[in-house]
Amino acid sequence: MKIKLTILFLFLTLRLAAQNHVFVETESFENKGGWVIDQQSYVVMNSSYIMAHGMGRPVKDASTTVKFPKIGKYKVWIRTKDWAPFPKGPGKFQVSVDGNKIKQVFGESGSDEWKWYDGGEVDIKKEQVQLALHDLTGFNGRCDAVLFTDAAKFMPPNKLEELTAFRRKQLLLTETPRSAGRFDMVVVGGGIAGTCAAISAARMGLKVALIQDRPVLGGNNSSEVRVHLMGDVDKNHYPKLGRIVREMDNGDPGNGNPDAKEYGDKRKTDIIRGEPNISLFLNTFVFKAEKQNDIITAVVGRDIATNQETRFEGSFFSDCTGDGTLGFLAGADFRMGRESKAETGESYASEKADDFTLGTSNLWASLPSDSVTSFPATPWALQFSDEYHIDQTKSDWEWETGFGNFNTITQAEQIRDHNLRAIYGNWSYLKNSKKEKYSKQELAWVAYIGGKRESRRLIGDHILNQMDIQEGKFYPDGSVTATWTIDLHFPNEKNSKYFEGQEFFASTKHIKVAPYTIPYRCLYSKNIQNLFMAGRNISTTHVAFGSTRVMRTCGMMGEVVGFAASLAAKYKTTPRGIYEQHLPELVGILKGETLAPQP
Repeated sequence: MKIKLTILFLFLTLRLAAQNHVFVETESFENKGGWVIDQQSYVVMNSSYIMAHGMGRPVKDASTTVKFPKIGKYKVWIRTKDWAPFPKGPGKFQVSVDGNKIKQVFGESGSDEWKWYDGGEVDIKKEQVQLALHDLTGFNGRCDAVLFTDAAKFMPPNKLEELTAFRRKQLLLTETPRSAGRFDMVVVGGGIAGTCAAISAARMGLKVALIQDRPVLGGNNSSEVRVHLMGDVDKNHYPKLGRIVREMDNGDPGNGNPDAKEYGDKRKTDIIRGEPNISLFLNTFVFKAEKQNDIITAVVGRDIATNQETRFEGSFFSDCTGDGTLGFLAGADFRMGRESKAETGESYASEKADDFTLGTSNLWASLPSDSVTSFPATPWALQFSDEYHIDQTKSDWEWETGFGNFNTITQAEQIRDHNLRAIYGNWSYLKNSKKEKYSKQELAWVAYIGGKRESRRLIGDHILNQMDIQEGKFYPDGSVTATWTIDLHFPNEKNSKYFEGQEFFASTKHIKVAPYTIPYRCLYSKNIQNLFMAGRNISTTHVAFGSTRVMRTCGMMGEVVGFAASLAAKYKTTPRGIYEQHLPELVGILKGETLAPQP
């Protein structure tokens, strides 16, 4: 009996060892066709995915070559979701293997949960085949991964921890990523704040890595989001500030301009690539921070397309992610949501502390067409009527979702999808019910990358508040001059009446302020020794954030951080050490009186 059991055990062990899995991440497809990479939910999925963003017109197939260890029959699994299951959404697509379409249609399951779906069995007759995703609607069908397995009873994991381990094993990712080298300054986030921080530090002689999780720079000012730059650079207490911001400024094309070139993606990239001290890493999402006590020693990023992991060592780091991603990974103190009046003493603060944050916008635009165009009915979208609809040919900032109903970090995908349901539902109504105005108007552009306003705010040695702003307090370390109003958005009253709890349209009340300065102590972490920050995630209250968050102001923060980093390198001290021991020299640089020697 023991011999028989031993033989059976060995047989089962050999059989399990012989299982063949062929795992394909869709973001790594050789030919994306009309599909786009979305990394906005990396923090909750540990992966990117691709999406058929065709604005109601089916997009071209995405395809890639897949190599198999042996020919034969394989079970196929597709990881996807139904993004608008009301009761079934429009994101339908098919999968084809060497031109043969799998019968099942994916993306219309009625479940908005990411999970593996059984695609049946395929017969692989050669070692290399073409795998393709065929979009059926143009309405944002999405696919995370495809798995072929010759183990008939194998079920790929859905739980995040198990799935992440499975991904890493199938992708042959090791615990030792490739090294990008060591840098004086590592800037995480390539929006206006991050690009200005990188340029400022590089021009002061530092060796800089600039890491951006998208293929373009500029963040909300890029062609992917299309928000114009606001805040004045010509009212500075220190006129030297704002020079780099002006270089990055491509004029004012407004919000949601349908012409992508108006936002100057190439110009921004050319400026960065022209800096000999900057190494640029696009398409790289930083997901890990390494520390020794309260000092960051390195960060690790993953390429959103290839999944290649890269490690960046540094002396100083700057969190310019907007979400405070690096600070969060490093254990920096942060705040998210509104403080109470009792806590801050601010007259505009909330009565009670809560999770309310300003929302995320997905802008859109239409253009006139020479002939009559159509747009399908959208029963899965938000529903509009003669009584309530938004009669616009393009959006502005008011198209905004969040307001405490969603977490702007962990529910970024749901926020974007809610915005899409509003956009497509309203546009469908206009096209089909107001034909006299819209019959020759065509949807030309819709952002699939969300333009965030608020998430984490990292805590520094000073927390800027309403009184600092309105009283115009000038602290000894006053640096960036800010001019924008206290601009705190809230759900539009009429929108709330018709879409209570599902608001997607905002209002605001601008509270004017005189130009004021932001203390340098708001630009570095209170508890992580070598962490700077610039952008909307600096150290402020929710109320003060309403004024500091606009991009020209954020860009000037980046300039200050670059200057301060050069001094920190020169004196081998910390960001706090600059405030405590070398503030006059930093102020001298801001005045244009002195330049920090190159380290």
